Amino acid sequence: MAITTGKVRASYVNIFQPRVPENGGEAKYSLTLLIPKTDVATLNAIYAGIESAKREGTQKVFNGAVPPMCRIPLHDGDGFRPSGEAFGEECGGHMVMTASAKLQPSIVGLDMQAILNPADVYSGCYVRANINFFAYSTNGNKGIGCGLNAVQKIGDGEPLTARVSAEEAFGGINAYTGTDGAPVPPYAQPGQAYVPQQAPPAYAQGVQPYMPQQAPPVYGQQGQPYGYPPQGQQTDPITGRPLLNGGVMGIG
Repeated sequence: MAITTGKVRASYVNIFQPRVPENGGEAKYSLTLLIPKTDVATLNAIYAGIESAKREGTQKVFNGAVPPMCRIPLHDGDGFRPSGEAFGEECGGHMVMTASAKLQPSIVGLDMQAILNPADVYSGCYVRANINFFAYSTNGNKGIGCGLNAVQKIGDGEPLTARVSAEEAFGGINAYTGTDGAPVPPYAQPGQAYVPQQAPPAYAQGVQPYMPQQAPPVYGQQGQPYGYPPQGQQTDPITGRPLLNGGVMGIG
């Protein structure tokens, strides 16, 4: 049983490239639908489709009886995900349902022409979706799934992702200067390149910077610098060497 929804908001859009689920498995195309709780007609059609899938799956999938804990794909956006995590604020006032398919769904606009650019259908835009419901029993999990057949974009909306517009990315303070390619900092004058000032010296005003002194001389015997005779010792005026006791001038 296939139904076409009313105006719903798109989220987690993966309809141009298949995506592998977080818990593994086969890559699929998928789309999460945020259905306003005020859209009674669409919600009643979804509930009817789920019940029809349960009846059909009783003999074919569930071995004659619908499981007492039969999972359904529709969740309250003001509550919690099946994982226990709260839904995002964009889900408030909506019922949330994810539809998926192994084959890529048809994607068209209001003019019924195919949409080929993935940027045209994004999380936050408004769509209608053609979906169907089916019973499944996999790895101990039993319930009703939602298949995705076709998507029609009917309007733009505020993106739900942190997308940045071209004006935000390249305009204003990020405008190209035509010189080194760097943006003009907000504190530079228009049309002038920013010249960073030198870092201030690491000492207070009026205090001179520390200047390391030369290394002290290497001392020899008696505490005198090497190469100088001890105090009180005579030197040979010819050789300049210390005059030893008993020595003769001019002879080292």
